[in-house]
This record gives sequence, structure tokens and C-alpha cells, in this order.
Amino acid sequence: MILTAVAVALVLACVLRWIRWRGCSRVVFALALILLLLAGSGLLPMLLLQRLQAPYVVRPAPAWASDNAIVLLTSGAVPVPHEPVEPGFAAYGRIVQAATMYRDCASAARRCTVLVTGGDPSLLGTPLAVTYGAVLQRLGVPVADLKLESRSRSTWQNAQFSRPLLQSLGAPRIWLVTSGFHLRRGLLYFAHFGIHPTPVRADYLAATFSLWPSAGNLVLTDVALHEYAGIARYYVYNALGWNVACSASLDVAPVAGETSAPK
Repeated sequence: MILTAVAVALVLACVLRWIRWRGCSRVVFALALILLLLAGSGLLPMLLLQRLQAPYVVRPAPAWASDNAIVLLTSGAVPVPHEPVEPGFAAYGRIVQAATMYRDCASAARRCTVLVTGGDPSLLGTPLAVTYGAVLQRLGVPVADLKLESRSRSTWQNAQFSRPLLQSLGAPRIWLVTSGFHLRRGLLYFAHFGIHPTPVRADYLAATFSLWPSAGNLVLTDVALHEYAGIARYYVYNALGWNVACSASLDVAPVAGETSAPK
């Protein structure tokens, strides 16, 4: 995303120079260089990620209800030669966090269901929910306490298709597990469908300062911009009336002192 923007700016600068708008060409070229340096040095992703993740740095205390639903948002998968499809490298933090919460819930003698939501957007032949569910079983989550939503192809559909399943579970407390950078958008989408869970971050992303543009920082910039684009798209679609109507709130008990909606 960021490299595409820089490339487009450079092409525009060349076109402007070709039509003899040399002053405009130099300005566009300078802006492209500044953007590349800000992103590659880590300054831009530091700012973008901090605003996304800051509200969720501290994980909430596990104040379990008598019945709980842990919603796990999936994060891609990879085909492995001669092996079943496996979760992507960025997914294991989420899986481990969900499994850890389930173990804590079970040890507190509470009923807990892990709802894994994710279809097969990359057409790998196996829904993400099934792939992640298999790993959760190996980590000790019994199949009886697993519920798989395997139709969704986006975070928006994760929320949309999770609502009827959460209604059927009837759990008074819902927890949403995903990466720290993903929580703000996830909570926004889930709130649209009347779901107000307690957010729990799995992993946390941090850019590092570099005098020379770093590929890692460019990747993190793209990750953050993808989240902001998804948030902006939500509000634009709402303004244009393209989103489905908001759903009534599910009757869930909030955790005392916690805020589940993004600021």
C-alpha cells in the first residue's frame, strides 16, 4: 500500500516534469520521498500503531460470568506441502490467547465456549475456523466447547455471522480476542451488529526506528493503514446508506470498569 502510493507519486512527478510543470514535479517528488522516509524509518508506523493499540495494551482481568463466549478472529492460513492447511505465522498469538483464556475459565469452574470465526477467503480448501479449531483442540479445548463459524470472508462478516451464533449460545459475557492493532476495527464492526464484547489483545506490534528505510517498518505501515482504511470505509458506507441496518444490542453483562467500544 505505502510503496504503491510512493510509486504513483513518482510516476505523477515524471508526468508533471514531461509536461514542463517542473515546480509541481519537484514538490510531488519531495512528498513521495518524505512519505517513504517517514514510513521506512518507523516514525509513521509508530504513530499509527500507537493510536490503534494504546486502549488495549493492558489485558482485562478475567472476571468470568457463569457462562462465557470467547470469540476468536482468524488471521489467514498457509498451504503446506503434503500437510493440512496451517494457521499463518501471525495467527498463533491469537490462538494461544484464546486457549489460555479457555483454560482459565475452565479452572474457575465456569462454562466457556470458544467461537472461532473465519471462512476460506484465500480458497485454500479449508475454512479458517476449521484450521484454527484443530489447533485449539490440540491445546486442550474440547470439541464440545468449540463453535465454528466458517462462512465469513472478512472482519465485517466475522461480526455479522457471529451474531446469530452468540444469540444461540446466550452467554452473558462475550470476549473478543484478536491482535491489538485489529481490535479497534473489530469492535466497531461487532458494535454495528449489537455485540459489545470485552476486548482482549493477543499480540502487540511495535515499529523500530531506523536511519535507513526498513522493509519491516514499511510492512507495519501497510498493516496500520489497512485498519484505518477499514474504519474509514465503515463510516463512509454508513453515510451513504450502504451498510445493513444496525442490530439491537445483545443482552450481555459488561465488565465493571472496562470499556468495550473504541474511543
